[in-house]
Amino acid sequence: MAVFLAGGAGFIGSHMLVELLEREYEVVVADDFSNSTPEALIRVKRLTGRDFFLYNCDVRDGKSLDEIFGKHRFDCIIHFAGFKAAGESMSAPLAYYSNNLNATLSLCEAMERHGVKKMIFSSSACVYSPDNPMPLTEDSTVGNCPNPYGWTKLMSEQILRDAAAANQDWSVAILRYFNLFGAHESGEIGDDPAGIPRNLPPFIAQTAVGRRDVLEIFGGDYPTPDGSCVRDYIHVVDLVKGHVAAMEYCNGHVGVDAFNLGTGMGTSNFELVAAFEEANGVVVPVKVSTRRAGDAAVTYCSADKAERVLGWKASKSVFDGCRDMWRWQSKNPNGYGAG
Repeated sequence: MAVFLAGGAGFIGSHMLVELLEREYEVVVADDFSNSTPEALIRVKRLTGRDFFLYNCDVRDGKSLDEIFGKHRFDCIIHFAGFKAAGESMSAPLAYYSNNLNATLSLCEAMERHGVKKMIFSSSACVYSPDNPMPLTEDSTVGNCPNPYGWTKLMSEQILRDAAAANQDWSVAILRYFNLFGAHESGEIGDDPAGIPRNLPPFIAQTAVGRRDVLEIFGGDYPTPDGSCVRDYIHVVDLVKGHVAAMEYCNGHVGVDAFNLGTGMGTSNFELVAAFEEANGVVVPVKVSTRRAGDAAVTYCSADKAERVLGWKASKSVFDGCRDMWRWQSKNPNGYGAG
């Protein structure tokens, strides 16, 4: 089976690539390295002992896609190509709409032109309205998104639903992610965001390793047991295994379906810091700042549908994720950078 991996050099993409290569899929990676590095792909080759095709391109460029799709015949597209920082989208909404929507449109147009019928789409819990009761299910209300990033994901979902309605032999799995963390157990690949991290786990790890002086927690006065935001933290290795399960599901189904990928358990910001310290025997200095625009107080899911329909369930704990992300960060204090 041949897979087109859009955004395959990023945090999720590199872990997805390992999973696919270890399962002996043929993989073509496309990435413009705007928020990733070729070093991650070099390490994937070393970890797996397997090779893959790589194209340095922006998937919004239809001409580049035509050249790639003219050289390879794909059974499935996995779409990770997009900007992903919810907080950043509040200050740069037009960049998020332009990048994320055009990437989805371009890939759908390439599917039509080249006869590809399956896509796994990287969506987000941000598509759900903040006023939903917890846990979130796939039938929870969508819309009223807390930030432009969430709207780009919900709009992309609608693009895919409309495109699949017009191409009734398409099979699309929409995977709504919750909060990612962890790293490959080798410590060779992990999360290395450009600039200051905009999500909590890499900020914790970078502070623990000395790259940041103090960990900033945005808001200690939320209506939660300890005042900090509560999230559903899912290990990146569990997440990519969910994509394999979704691909297998798409092989026998047509149409569009959405699945939550999470653990079904909420962990507060303060609890995550405490778990990291306990798991790794380190101390992380913390300061509490004012709330950040666009952050919901509590978000966690029910992943029962993914277990029932896909046969997938998260298996790694918060402690597992904390250990793995520290193994990555302590082995690579500067991420993929030298020194």
